[in-house]
Amino acid sequence: MARPIALGKKPGLDRVLGRRDLVLLFVVAVANLNLIPAISASGPVTLWLWLLALSCFFWPQGAAVTELAQKWPGEGGIYLWAKRSFGEEHGFLAGWCYWLSNVVYLPTVVLSCVGVGVYVFGPTIQKLADSQAFTGISALLIILFLLALNVRGLSLGKWISNLGALGTIGGAAMICLLAVLTLRHHGSALHLTDLHPDFHDWRLFAAFGTICYSLIGLDLASVMGDEIRDPKRNLPISILVGGVIAGLIYFGTTLSMLIAMPQKEIGVLSGILQAINIMTTRTGLIGVVAPLALLECIAILGTASAWFSGAARLPFVAGVDRYLPPIIGRVHPRYHTPYVSLILFAILSSLLIATSFLGVSVGEAYLTMLDLAVILQLVPSTYMFLALLKHTWGKNSQLNANKYYLTANASAGLAATGVGLVVAFIPSRQVNSIWIFEAKLIAACLIVFGAALFFYQRALRKARTSPADELVPGVEYGA
Repeated sequence: MARPIALGKKPGLDRVLGRRDLVLLFVVAVANLNLIPAISASGPVTLWLWLLALSCFFWPQGAAVTELAQKWPGEGGIYLWAKRSFGEEHGFLAGWCYWLSNVVYLPTVVLSCVGVGVYVFGPTIQKLADSQAFTGISALLIILFLLALNVRGLSLGKWISNLGALGTIGGAAMICLLAVLTLRHHGSALHLTDLHPDFHDWRLFAAFGTICYSLIGLDLASVMGDEIRDPKRNLPISILVGGVIAGLIYFGTTLSMLIAMPQKEIGVLSGILQAINIMTTRTGLIGVVAPLALLECIAILGTASAWFSGAARLPFVAGVDRYLPPIIGRVHPRYHTPYVSLILFAILSSLLIATSFLGVSVGEAYLTMLDLAVILQLVPSTYMFLALLKHTWGKNSQLNANKYYLTANASAGLAATGVGLVVAFIPSRQVNSIWIFEAKLIAACLIVFGAALFFYQRALRKARTSPADELVPGVEYGA
């Protein structure tokens, strides 16, 4: 029988996140305006898909996070919950997919930041949005900025996330206001007859997986559980308030996009600013485009910073647990941050940006990375809902909510996650090279799961061959 893998002592992390920080963190982590164009481009059917995902995935996610975070508080989030519920190997796979999904997702956020940022500087710079060289170099510079910020620590990095949340709320409010003015004076590109779902075009349902993915983020604070002040008191109310705000932002901005312009004209990278351009031209408010573009850039940078700092905690915890090389678990001696894990995150995201443009346009590279991120993120979400179900029906479980309420949420979440995983492999209508898209997606999945198996088996072999006297006294060992 193999010896359990040692769980290293986690070095002290500073508790710097209060309730206000958590609410803003949830808003900026969940309400990612950069995803709105890719979703809205599938047309009015997305409004129905939003309602379905909000009720069958988003609310259950909130119920699961609230319950499990109180049962198993601490650094790690879904990684910790899956490990406690199903064992070491499942915990590692959940954490591995969660982390890599964000390695893949960060470039999509950064690329969209570049796509929006060109609108700050006028038409001349806007033409560079489709240039791979310009987009790639700009994206790498943004990643370096985020790396420096997060190595410095959450005490500083949280302010970028907070500003990003305020930018998201302000930007969404302005977009909805412009849509109202456009509707009153110039009519709408969206008509009531458009709201009848067209089930003949099966590629429309590719948006459902992206919608579910866009709603993920309520678990992010739990990944940083050891850095939250009074998590049992602050987390539940923060999840509720932040979740409601994020849901309203998503539905309102999607509706505004569809009011502003026909779905065929929506660009996946800078669609938000395209819609703003059209609405401000119609309403005579063209002067607000550059300020709104700047506001959107701040919002997107806040999103990138939130996921950069949160997701980097998972390899840090896994490094401490000795699944990954121990160096990954190192904490900066001055700033008390997992700086090696942050550097690794930045390097992998940068390499992904450099290779994602092969054989396709900037837009298709964005969509391929986005769908891969959807698949990788919904795997740990499946573990989360399964852990909730097991916890709910456990013999000695102490529940914080009604058993049947938790069961209903776990079942709805599992169903929505399963559908999302399947439709993520369906290319959206903006993808022209379907075979390249599918080949990249399948190859990337094989590499990700193969690498997970390699690192876990490596850790097991090391545990079997390590002499007994190498075990550290007083250290907890995996169940």
